[in-house]
Amino acid sequence: MRGEQGAAGARVLQFTNCRILRGGKLLREDLWVRGGRILDPEKLFFEERRVADERRDCGGRILAPGFIDVQINGGFGVDFSQATENVCSGVALVARRILSHGVTSFCPTLVTSPPEVYHKDLLATYGPLDNVRIVTLAPELGHSHEVIRELTARGICVSLGHSVADLRAAEDAVWSGATFITHLFNAMLPFHHRDPGIVGLLTSDRLPAGRCIFYGMIADGTHTNPAALRIAHRAHPQGLVLVTDAIPALGLGNGRHTLGQQEVEVDGLTAYVAGTKTLSGSIAPMDVCVRHFLQATGCSVESALEAASLHPAQLLGLEKSKGTLDFGADADFVVLDDSLHVQATYISGELVWQAEAARQ
Repeated sequence: MRGEQGAAGARVLQFTNCRILRGGKLLREDLWVRGGRILDPEKLFFEERRVADERRDCGGRILAPGFIDVQINGGFGVDFSQATENVCSGVALVARRILSHGVTSFCPTLVTSPPEVYHKDLLATYGPLDNVRIVTLAPELGHSHEVIRELTARGICVSLGHSVADLRAAEDAVWSGATFITHLFNAMLPFHHRDPGIVGLLTSDRLPAGRCIFYGMIADGTHTNPAALRIAHRAHPQGLVLVTDAIPALGLGNGRHTLGQQEVEVDGLTAYVAGTKTLSGSIAPMDVCVRHFLQATGCSVESALEAASLHPAQLLGLEKSKGTLDFGADADFVVLDDSLHVQATYISGELVWQAEAARQ
């Protein structure tokens, strides 16, 4: 009750002259914020008889929910898979630096590591399994179904990936509770017309009724050919989740860097396992992926933005508070120009980053 009374007394911000992404459409409406949440203006007017304390003109720009990256391995020299004494400072650094790319929420991701690293270092660094939101596993491995059922019972999303599973094994995993596919097309059997493998889940008719399968896509211009992006999007648009799969070299340029137990070499816009031509994560931030996805697929602006906001929120079961600008949701949003370049980023209604040009 005290929290509600405190929010009612907080300042009301009205964002005007903007297009709001709401309900799958860009609407010419104002956005109202109070106490860190999206406000219903009708209740403000008619029940509280209040008006805005401050109005901010958005210059006709787009206001979309803040981007959510559910697969980011690090960035700006921080490797989430390397145990450190002060992991919080590394996560905080990445959190600050990706604000300029419109990301307001993310899942620090740990790459595949030896068992002793998980047990001795990473669990001690990040805490118990209760802190985990997503686990990727290969469904063809022994006892995978028991593991899937146990993880989902704990509220953990199970993703299928780094796998050579056929379609039947993938379907069985979904029946056990799996709901996500890790970076579709990458680190899995290639699509084959007789057995499409994990990719076949996008159009399978052998899944639980009403179950939406989500799948991550790295739309960085390197990991996935534009034609493959179009195939996936047209087959199952509502399940597409844009991910960066960014590595610690994000934002650092060419040279050698680490990723977990691997050494990675960055050359231009591509990262390889050092000494090979095997791709090893991405160095493209989320806003770049959104723009490339829009251009490659020819989808609507609304669809491209929802793939980086609403869909990952739905995957995590957070769609009531994140990935949406509906009334009552957290006021995490990004201000974009017509070409989808980030102009400003807000978290809980507070301005946390602004482009130089937008300050003038």
